[in-house]
Amino acid sequence: MQENKPLTLRRNFSWTFIGNGVYAACQWGMLVVLAKLGRPEMVGQFTLGLAVTAPVMMFTNLQLRVVQATDAKQQYLFRDYLGLRLISTALALLIIAIISLSGGYHRETAFVILLIGLAKAFESISDVFYGLIQQHERMERIAISLMIKGPLSLLLLGIGVYVSGGVLWGVFGLVCAWAVVLVGYDIPSGVLMLKPGSKLQPRWHLGTLAKLVWLCLPLGFVMMLISFNTNIPRYFIERYLGERELGIFAAIAYLMVAGGIVVSALGESASPRLAKYYTAGDVVSFRRLLLKLVGIAAVLGATGVLVAVVAGRQILTLLYQAEYAEQTNLFIWLMVVAAITYISNFLGYGMTAARYFRVQMPLFTAVASISAIACLWLLPKWGLLGAAIALLIAVIIQTGFSLAVILHALHKQLGYKQGESQS
Repeated sequence: MQENKPLTLRRNFSWTFIGNGVYAACQWGMLVVLAKLGRPEMVGQFTLGLAVTAPVMMFTNLQLRVVQATDAKQQYLFRDYLGLRLISTALALLIIAIISLSGGYHRETAFVILLIGLAKAFESISDVFYGLIQQHERMERIAISLMIKGPLSLLLLGIGVYVSGGVLWGVFGLVCAWAVVLVGYDIPSGVLMLKPGSKLQPRWHLGTLAKLVWLCLPLGFVMMLISFNTNIPRYFIERYLGERELGIFAAIAYLMVAGGIVVSALGESASPRLAKYYTAGDVVSFRRLLLKLVGIAAVLGATGVLVAVVAGRQILTLLYQAEYAEQTNLFIWLMVVAAITYISNFLGYGMTAARYFRVQMPLFTAVASISAIACLWLLPKWGLLGAAIALLIAVIIQTGFSLAVILHALHKQLGYKQGESQS
């Protein structure tokens, strides 16, 4: 079927880069809208909603998209993935509702958290269709979805904030945008990837779902820990310094996403190829591709740090307001964190492609614990700069552990090949 013919790695990367670039720019645009039309406190409310909902959604999503995309042996049907995603999304909404209503937040902040959770529920269902599309290496369909969703989200959020003067109606616009894209584009696009005669309806076979949960649970736990590790400084900033300082930190930290667009595009495009190399025992090709990815990450990271050092104050003043430009040193430190994070992310893609799921649980448990301890130690003394240094300590440890797992995986695969050749 022509529709399912995979694109080349280069074309997949190009499409993913463009799609992620447009979407990330629009997400950053939301922070700019909140910063320009409102106050740092509004940015803080919005960021807190993302920080509270992200770990829950990351855990319940179980990284099904990555597991789908790297399911080279096609052990599970799309209907299995869809059924599990619907169940886990409903569970996530329940947990988010409990947290928002019993977490001691202001009434408006609690409703912001609830609405962001609802928006992420629609995004989560879109994500399982992305996994199907990614498995067929047709990344242009995901890119088009993101290029529709990003501008529509920015438009409706901006209208809501401008008309109401608050963040609540802006987030409601976000919910509407993500629901429209799911129903109007993502579901029809995913259906095109199915084989003739295949059913779209979810399958809830308990035995199959139990096996799939057991396979994916470590990744869900890991992604929750990664999200916690990213958001732990935000929780401490909100509690110790308030929503205003959280808004400033979040706006500056989002500039780390610039290089992350390239990392995400390359990682998502290369994951199926890495999985095929590793499954086939082609260690040389796996290692060569991963090294290229890490090299790109290093160049991107170094460029970001250089830009922050040379023109940090001017960039922050232009993008936000003068009060944000007072945190130029914070910007530089966060770019250093970003540089190492890019490398670590590619190593993470490599671990997942090699199906090393369970080892990531203790790895990221240690990283999250170190991040929390570092925040407790550094944030009261150094404020926002202490939060950035805590992130740096955590990501350095994460990179070291991830590299050790990759080296072990390659050594093990080489051992299998030598054993087969001798027999």
